[in-house]
Amino acid sequence: QWYQRRVQEFQTFQHYFKQINLRMLGGSAAQIPLTKPDVVFVLGPPGAGKGTQCTKIVEKYGYTHLSAGDLLRAERASGSADGDLIQSHIVGGTIVPVSITVKLLANAMKKVPGGKFLIDGFPRNEDNVTGWEEQMKDKVNLKFILFYECEEEECLRRALSRGQGRADDNVESFRNRIQTYLSSTMPIVNRYKGEGLLRTINGADSPENVFIATQKCFELDNREL
Repeated sequence: QWYQRRVQEFQTFQHYFKQINLRMLGGSAAQIPLTKPDVVFVLGPPGAGKGTQCTKIVEKYGYTHLSAGDLLRAERASGSADGDLIQSHIVGGTIVPVSITVKLLANAMKKVPGGKFLIDGFPRNEDNVTGWEEQMKDKVNLKFILFYECEEEECLRRALSRGQGRADDNVESFRNRIQTYLSSTMPIVNRYKGEGLLRTINGADSPENVFIATQKCFELDNREL
């Protein structure tokens, strides 16, 4: 957390320094567009270890981690008008309306101007993709999608052993989430695979070995640049 805050502060400083230079040169932010923020989507079944790997990526590569699920849970806890709707979807293992999720992601990204972002647990269905592209496609640079594969029973074991007290960490909710994942998210995974954007990793391995494979995805992207 400390390292991520320092990275965010540095990225924010870079953004405002750029604005100062533009004004000194007689320009403006409106006249000279800023570089689009980089985005990496992180997908996989519940319990595949996405959050663990995102923490490691943040530490090594300086990304800002945005968990769609965490943002939704925070919005629910804030007393928002959308709180009850979000709660019903979380407990039921279904997908929150895209307008809510994209709004929360966009607001979080605005807090780190010029940053680079890992977006964990999004998009989860075709409607998510459509809503994201309508609102954000021209505003970000989607680099690639990290996809962590993991068998259902191993994911269930991990989810039940997390001990986080989450409303959706029980067998019934987990089974619902898996069915939603298979029916709604896997078509998205296959779509990105067809577009050449998917980076597939065996999430059932140890966290250390999974991160070795994850690093290779980022190194491949850097070589392509």
